[in-house]
Amino acid sequence: MFYEFVTLNRDAIIAKTRLKVSTRPWPPASTVELENGVPLFLTQLTETLRLESTAAPFSSTAIGTSATHHGSELLELGFTVSQVVHDYGDICQAITELATEQNAPITANEFHTLNRCLDTAIADAVTEHARITAASQLSDELERIGRLMHEVRNNLNTSLIAFDVLKRGTVGVGGSTGGVLGRSLVTMRTFVDSTLADIRTAASHHRPENLAILSFLSEVEIAARLHADYSGLALIIDPIDPTLTAHVDPQLLESALMNLLTNGFKYTRPGGRVTLRAGEQGAKVRIEVEDQCGGIPDTKGDPFRPFGDRRGKDRTGLGLGLSIARKAVRAQHGDVTVRNIPGQGCVFTIEVPLGTESPAAAPVAVGQGPAAT
Repeated sequence: MFYEFVTLNRDAIIAKTRLKVSTRPWPPASTVELENGVPLFLTQLTETLRLESTAAPFSSTAIGTSATHHGSELLELGFTVSQVVHDYGDICQAITELATEQNAPITANEFHTLNRCLDTAIADAVTEHARITAASQLSDELERIGRLMHEVRNNLNTSLIAFDVLKRGTVGVGGSTGGVLGRSLVTMRTFVDSTLADIRTAASHHRPENLAILSFLSEVEIAARLHADYSGLALIIDPIDPTLTAHVDPQLLESALMNLLTNGFKYTRPGGRVTLRAGEQGAKVRIEVEDQCGGIPDTKGDPFRPFGDRRGKDRTGLGLGLSIARKAVRAQHGDVTVRNIPGQGCVFTIEVPLGTESPAAAPVAVGQGPAAT
């Protein structure tokens, strides 16, 4: 009987399968996969073969039910879908090779049963694996949306309270209450821009064009300088070559840059400055945002990680800005990096492809507005 062959040679089959799994070039094998995944399916397969050899009626869905449970277990162990599919295939191949080596009397029907079990197990295990993964991603997305709405609501409530105070005329619009209203509105705009950029990036909805950097930064400067003023900081913009162009999606680049600027305003020490500069390096346009946050402590980890640790005492926000900025830029064949200057601050750099032609529009001056002190 086939199931007897599999049962008697269990250790040899496991050893042969583990060798295949450990030496394959891709996907890479894990310790958990070798120790748990292979024996788990072999036990499942052996029981199916045994049941099919009995006279009692046998449900053709039995191995599928078991495989569904198996797929759930594999996901909990950290397996990818590729590992699940390859492991099943490696076990089947190991059984076939061992049977050939030992000249085991296995009938065509038994091999057919093996292949059918393999096919059913792969389909059901992968389906369950995918279902649980999708459910987990949906849960993460709902949590993220919930956090976003929470932040928007908080800033909206702050804006309404500040507006009510200003409307009653008890304080002037140019005072601290006006500043609170301005900061809240700017923060909400940043949240909305980041969310739209994230949606466009996920949907691969990009519209790259040759963008005049000087003109682009003159528009970004308007919102950025307001944010700097409300935060009591100075925004410095270094001189920019009027012929500099980038081949990018303007909306995605603006979202990424505003996230970096907002991040700089948030963590720069009171009375400090945030500097914006742009230039050409090789086939790239480099846009730098340098802040005076004091530097990133070694204990803070990757600043681009979603919901990561914050750099200072200000714990507001979602912790998504840098992550979204990097995704938006990478979607345009660029990247965002950070250079830490301990004790001083950080320099965040956006690199995007250089444009293929010079801008036709007349140069627009940036950095001429009054900087806050």
